[in-house]
Amino acid sequence: MEYNGVTIDETYAEAFPTWVARAIITAVTKEWAHKAAVEATGFATSAIGCPCEAGIEGFVPADETPDGRPGYAILVCAGKKKIKGRVLERLSECVLTAPTTAVFDGMPEAEERIPLKLHFFGDGYEYKKEVGGRQCWAIPIMNGEYIGEEDFGIVKGVAGGNFFIMGENQMAALMAAQAAVDAIADVPGVVTPFPGGIVASGSKVGSNKYKFMTATTNEKYCPTLRDQVEDSMVPEGVKALYEIVIDGVDEASVKAAMAAGVKAAAGVPGVVFISAGNFGGNLGPFKIELKDLF
Repeated sequence: MEYNGVTIDETYAEAFPTWVARAIITAVTKEWAHKAAVEATGFATSAIGCPCEAGIEGFVPADETPDGRPGYAILVCAGKKKIKGRVLERLSECVLTAPTTAVFDGMPEAEERIPLKLHFFGDGYEYKKEVGGRQCWAIPIMNGEYIGEEDFGIVKGVAGGNFFIMGENQMAALMAAQAAVDAIADVPGVVTPFPGGIVASGSKVGSNKYKFMTATTNEKYCPTLRDQVEDSMVPEGVKALYEIVIDGVDEASVKAAMAAGVKAAAGVPGVVFISAGNFGGNLGPFKIELKDLF
């Protein structure tokens, strides 16, 4: 099929289950809240080699946060046994350490909960404090007090929603990928965890040559290898492609993000083909057909 003159591959994106926590990070200004959120979601692009996958979901205005200050919501995605540790380490090492920050649970309605014990950093000087109707801990620190909730909700979400943007040159593909990420930013409940939301080095499971590697370059999607790989997935005329990976709180959110991203990318001149990645059901149970996005 075609959309806006761009060929849409008759394939599907294969995604897998994950557990998702949402933290709302506030600070004295929007800029300081964003700095803390960026730090807290670092080194979290891919479960292949990172402790978790994480990203900034979006800005939360002051009139929607428990303490009446501007903030950012982040999503942290990991297996159920690991997510407590991943959230704790990011809040303790990246948010507690940032100027003027406070942290609140972004999923108060979730039935599944993870208790965090960050208040022990107070070394006995910490105390309980109610903020915006929520029970928090106040920890004395050098710039005053760090305020934080310690009971966080988690939900079973979806990770690995994806699509490939293929362009007739590198800049066309990159501009389209940026347009896709910008469109996805308006969809609630999702993050694009890679740098700038864009994947330049798509991978496959394992290696054809190096048995010690758990993941290696996906040669089927490398334009420079098109004439060397027998089953190349790069169409003729494509010189560069980027992958957009999406994690979300549920399948519907990931599907909505994919739809917004694909449509935005297809509106950029120089984009000739859009596809998606799957592993024949070996990665996960979720199959999101590209044709169903329209």
